[in-house]
Amino acid sequence: MAALKEVALLFLRLGFTAFGGPAAHVALMEDEVVRRRRWLSRDEFLDLLGATNLIPGPNSTELAIHLGHRRGGWAGLLVAGVCFILPAMLLTLGAAWAYVRWGALPSMEGVLYGVKPVIIAVVLQALWGLGRSAVKTRVLAVVALAAVLANGLGLHELLVLVGAGALMVLWQGGRRAAARDGAPKGLGARLVGGPLVPLGLAAGATSAVPFSLGGLFLFFVKVGSVLYGSGYVLLAFLRTDLVERWGWLGEAQLLDAVAVGQVTPGPVFTTATFIGYVLGGVPGAVVATVGIFLPAFFFVAVSGPLVPRLRRSWVAGAVLDGVNVASLALMARVTWELGRAALVDAVTVGLALVSALLLLRYRINSVWLILGGAAVGLLRLSW
Repeated sequence: MAALKEVALLFLRLGFTAFGGPAAHVALMEDEVVRRRRWLSRDEFLDLLGATNLIPGPNSTELAIHLGHRRGGWAGLLVAGVCFILPAMLLTLGAAWAYVRWGALPSMEGVLYGVKPVIIAVVLQALWGLGRSAVKTRVLAVVALAAVLANGLGLHELLVLVGAGALMVLWQGGRRAAARDGAPKGLGARLVGGPLVPLGLAAGATSAVPFSLGGLFLFFVKVGSVLYGSGYVLLAFLRTDLVERWGWLGEAQLLDAVAVGQVTPGPVFTTATFIGYVLGGVPGAVVATVGIFLPAFFFVAVSGPLVPRLRRSWVAGAVLDGVNVASLALMARVTWELGRAALVDAVTVGLALVSALLLLRYRINSVWLILGGAAVGLLRLSW
């Protein structure tokens, strides 16, 4: 029970304070569970991060679910996921209620102005620590650089991850070819072949044009089962069916829904909560939220027990090494883009530098820095 309470309190707090999207969420979790609480090593954390990138769904939420499972077993799996999702759901629900009542979104401009620079510092600290563990050889450094370049040229994130894993398998296989006739491939094949082929739950179940709670639920189960990538990929999925095919939402409503998912703390996928409330009130919000996150629990429950065993197979180990450095490379590229948007003047640059100093030199808890950044942003807005 003590472990479950610890899991619940940690992920509730992160759910209320984890601004900045998946890269920031990963950084905050690494700070809490590796550096501060020592629930697992950096290498174990990296393996879980790599595993989440190979399955569809919200990566940071799936990482939270993995961490809960490691700390509290199957009950911890449920507790961590629910506690990380619930705060974002409630905040998004409040924003949706205000939107329906007054026809406009609550302003978060001041808060985000101060929080974003702090998040940049938090992510850079995590990248530094995780990178030292992940980039163990010159070959892995080359793979990481190639991943950044490939993604910068427009290659999809999933293809970058798979390519990095495949390159490491080829490299390791070439080195071992002279010494061994064969290598165990079972676990590696299951890792790459299994999770990479989404189950496509309820793939054709949302054919009815009239709105219904059942149709809404099945639609979001499908989205949660097959979606890889960022919130912008989510936007494309939602627009195709909800706006173009069925006419359940207007273009402006969809953009507002995605905006709320981006600016509230916690998982971006709580965009579904906003859409559900606009379409069907509180029942619609609950149905949509459960639908989009349910596959994440399933995929983690299926793949999670395999992760500690993967290192026993050289194939699976090579895949994880490649995926881990590619994941960090993608995280670094996202951080660069976030930094360009967040560091807009002397105040924001100063916030980022002070936050980095306090994190690296004095190991201040990142939550206090986020709250301090929000306070600075609100003060600036009132000047």
